[in-house]
Amino acid sequence: YFIRIGGTAMGSVAGALASAGWEVCGSEESLYEPMKSYLARTGVHVFPSFDPSQLLEAAPDRVVVGNAVSRGNPELEAALDARIPLVSLPELISQRLIGQNDSIVIAGTHGKTTTTSMTAWMLECGGLQPGFLIGGVPGNFDVGCRAGAGKLFVTEGDEYDSAYWDKRSKFMHYRPDVAVINNIDFDHGDIFKDLDDVLRSFRLFSRLPPRRGLLLVNGDDQNVRSLLENPVCPVETFGFGKDCDWCIADSDAEGFTLWKQGEEVGRVSSSAVGEMNHRNMAVACILGLRHGMDWETIQTAGRTYKAPKRRMEELCEWNGALVIDDFGHHPAAVSETLKALQTRYPGRRLLAVFEPRTNTTTRNVMQAEITTSFELASAVAFGPLDRPERYQANERLDLDKVVADLQAQGKQATRLSPDQSKDPRWGVFVAQWLGEVSKPNDVIALFSNGDLGGLRAELLGSTNR
Repeated sequence: YFIRIGGTAMGSVAGALASAGWEVCGSEESLYEPMKSYLARTGVHVFPSFDPSQLLEAAPDRVVVGNAVSRGNPELEAALDARIPLVSLPELISQRLIGQNDSIVIAGTHGKTTTTSMTAWMLECGGLQPGFLIGGVPGNFDVGCRAGAGKLFVTEGDEYDSAYWDKRSKFMHYRPDVAVINNIDFDHGDIFKDLDDVLRSFRLFSRLPPRRGLLLVNGDDQNVRSLLENPVCPVETFGFGKDCDWCIADSDAEGFTLWKQGEEVGRVSSSAVGEMNHRNMAVACILGLRHGMDWETIQTAGRTYKAPKRRMEELCEWNGALVIDDFGHHPAAVSETLKALQTRYPGRRLLAVFEPRTNTTTRNVMQAEITTSFELASAVAFGPLDRPERYQANERLDLDKVVADLQAQGKQATRLSPDQSKDPRWGVFVAQWLGEVSKPNDVIALFSNGDLGGLRAELLGSTNR
């Protein structure tokens, strides 16, 4: 029985277990697509409220408690009173999906979903039939989670906490044989105090692989390199630096060339563009080689890879401009995505819309980084701060200053008025502004891990595609 089954990871795992023969049900007050249809298709019954009577009547062997569930939830309280065994989602994944399979865990502040998708598809093309957990809607698979038919399981290793009683990062449960660390930045300001706190969690993760395993890390990232003292298993680095074990070269809009310790491995063609995506694809190629795949099959996997939903996804054409939907919600991810868009659409003007709604970007801890992340954009609009009452006024991101700093650089920049910010459908006001500043052939990038005040629906509803 899953409490808060509607989250991407919770619902994906619930569906995977149901497909594997388990009897699964759960609860969610508001269940949205695509998870609603997915759970129905896999036979998972979802109760539309948190009602203790339905949980007790179901008499589950285990209650899976999502990390968004806190004490006070009536179903959780009923489970505690009845002494029904509780399990966090990462514990369940470790026990029921990873099990004794060889475990590949993809970690890092940015690019986890993309790299996990690439790796799962790479191994699938190699006939290895991996199980996987992808924290999004993958482009090459019908589901975000499945139990594998082979001996491999690929997990997106989130550094966020596990449950209200377990504040360890989720990736600490996954017992990696191969641990991948893409990059490390400060994020999740609600559970980490500072960058050192984040590094502490990743340092523990880096100590998990066995002696026969592998720690595969981004050699271009100084925060990641700081973890490599006294390794307990073999370490290999990847990146653009010449000192990396696996070196990426000749990166362009068509692909890149991979070298290993000064010897050319081969050329990879892929629709995934930009330095960050080429690092991600390099990881998938390296893991394909590690598991015995030939280079021709690896090239085929690279060519046929499809990005997950909301990862540089072409949403529609609007007033002659191309609209791109992206999950980027951290300044570093925004900056890298804009670089990739510049590569994919050379010579076209970039406009951006950003919704500050995470516990990191709604605070002024990244005031300067948010401003600099839009260096390549000609015009930027900001949605309202999400739940600003969580912080004192002097702790909040100062959007007025961000807008003023961008305007001082000669960019068109705006934020919503106080009255507009109170409207839950504030996206209509951003659409009006875009109508004034955008031109045919522009690229409009939408950055948010949320709904953008209905902006997507607004643009799709008035598209002239």
